[in-house]
Parts: sequence; C-alpha cells; structure tokens
Amino acid sequence: MMTLTPQHTVSPAQVPGLPHRAGLGLKNEHFAQVLETCPDIGFFEVHAENYMVAGGPFHHYLGLIREQYPLSLHGVGLSIGGEGPLDREHLARLALLIERYQPHSFSEHLAWSSHGPVFLNDLLPLAYDAATLDRVCEHVDQVQHALKRPMLLENPSTYLQFQRSTLDETDFLSGIIRRTGCGLLLDVNNVYVSCINHQRDPLAYIDALPLRAVGEIHLAGFAEDTDSLGDRLLIDDHGAPIDNAVWQLYEHVLARTGPMATLIERDNQVPAFSVLQVEVQHADGYLSQVAR
Repeated sequence: MMTLTPQHTVSPAQVPGLPHRAGLGLKNEHFAQVLETCPDIGFFEVHAENYMVAGGPFHHYLGLIREQYPLSLHGVGLSIGGEGPLDREHLARLALLIERYQPHSFSEHLAWSSHGPVFLNDLLPLAYDAATLDRVCEHVDQVQHALKRPMLLENPSTYLQFQRSTLDETDFLSGIIRRTGCGLLLDVNNVYVSCINHQRDPLAYIDALPLRAVGEIHLAGFAEDTDSLGDRLLIDDHGAPIDNAVWQLYEHVLARTGPMATLIERDNQVPAFSVLQVEVQHADGYLSQVAR
C-alpha cells in the first residue's frame, strides 16, 4: 500500500469549521496565484483522487494552501453505488489523505463507476429500489467507519431512469441519510439538470429532500443539447458559467436552509482565476442577503 509523505500535515486542532461562504474548486493552474495573492475565498475543494500519490508538486502546493484556507475533499472514485464491494486499497489511500490534510468535510457521489476490475471514467446512475438502498447504505457505513467521520453524499445528475426503480430519488437519498447518519451534498446544478431531463419540477425536488442534512452546496454550469425526440437535454459538464435558472434555484434552497458553504465548480474550459472569483462573489452576495 502506498504511503503518503507527511509534509505540511495539519493537526486536527488546527482545522477550522467550513465557513458559510462561497468556495472554489482548486485547480493546479491557479496554485501560484492563490499563494501570491491570498484571495478572499471562503474555502477550497479538491478531488481526492488527484492527490493519492506519495508526494510531488500537487501535495507541495496543496499543503501550503491548506495552511491558509479551510479545505474540503471531494471523491469521484469510490463507486459507492456499485454492485461489487468497495475497493479497500482505494479506501485506505483516502483515509491516509484525510489524516494528512484534516479537511472539514469529505463527500462522494451517489453513483457507480466500476465493475469488477474495470473502472469507467464516469458517474453512472442507479436503480432506486430496496436492494440497492441496502447496498448503498452498507457502503456508506463502511466508508464512514474507515474514515472515522461522517461523509456527505451528493445527489447525481442523470440522463436515464430504470424501469425497476420503486423509489423516488429524493426518498432514496432520505433513506440513506436516515439509516447511515451521513449528510447531503446538495448539487443545485445536478437538481436542475436531472429535473429538466426527466421533465420534473426542480422546486418540488428540492422541497422533498431532507434539507436539515445539507452540509455543503455545489453550483456549476451545464451544456445544452437535444435528445432523439427533440426534447431539451442538459449535460452536467462543469464547463460553463452558472446558468441564471440555477442561481434562482440556489436562492430557493438558501431560503430553506439558511447560509450554507457553497462551492463553485469548473472542471472544463477553466477560465482565468479572476472570472471564477466573480462567481464566488456572486454566491457570497446571496449568502450575505440570506444571513441578513
């Protein structure tokens, strides 16, 4: 098993609470600018899998940035919804990473991405039924036990539904949260994308969630296409500015939850840091307004 070198390790006593402010997904092309300018950003978030190595420049810069900012780790490779068992080696690497950086929170997706030895570079949907609910709860319990902390589970963006599903997605998420004690990472863009794709009401979806369990919010942009029937099809590509409809849905969420740590995600077509700062400031404006 790979061992992570404990450079720039932060002790648990130094870990601050994640503020009810807007944060930003940290990209390697922005490392130097963040350290040189110390921008007014509430927190940074990184994908855990990008740091599952022993050392190198990514760890060097993240260690320095972690000394100045709260940090959240976001996983994309645990395959919590998969039919097979969790990858124990992957989970062990994740536990070492969390021990090293002591992030305020760890989150993963309600999705699967592996089948046997094959890993698929995508977050794939689940059938929502009792058997799948049991399996996902078992996996979440295993993760929380290994990490010695509660995790946040993110609602997915989906493009198809299973005929065998017997539960609504909101009921499925509520069941996981009730049975495991995990929290909810509410991705507002995912809500909008999925509801438009499946011709559902995004506001009704939000109101059916256990919003008391929300520990963090994600905002991102989407791409737009049409399906084979000519209907509107949205793709959660994290490659565009946040759409006005998503901002409006975010405002509705905050009216229900109050101020909440909010991440701005941009993983494709990443613009200049100053462009992302504008979206961070926009989200901070919503948070300030709700706090007042």
